[in-house]
Amino acid sequence: QVQLVESGGGLVQTGGSLRLSCVASERTFSNYVVGWFRQAPGKEREFVGTISRSDITDYADSVKGRFTISRDNAKNTVYLQMNSLKPEDTAVYYCGATLRTVAYRLISSYNYWGQGTQVTVSS
Repeated sequence: QVQLVESGGGLVQTGGSLRLSCVASERTFSNYVVGWFRQAPGKEREFVGTISRSDITDYADSVKGRFTISRDNAKNTVYLQMNSLKPEDTAVYYCGATLRTVAYRLISSYNYWGQGTQVTVSS
């Protein structure tokens, strides 16, 4: 059972930056694909980006060029660097982990989830 803990959320002004962290209890976290998703009030959870076991990244069009995912396997941690934040980025951000090798953009592909961290971007 992999436990994930997100942190780093907060309140930031438009154009600001935040870095979210997703720390795993699993020592072999490097074997997992890790995805970031977000859920705004009244909306469904949506894909933000993902990082593969070989550090290949993929992003939703809405965040491409502004968000960057990276991982530090020695710390069992995946990061989501968010720059040029917009009010529409306001949401609870979740990280998920999976051993699957396909369909990284689908919520159903992920077996493990963190509790989420709130990001609020003020205009």
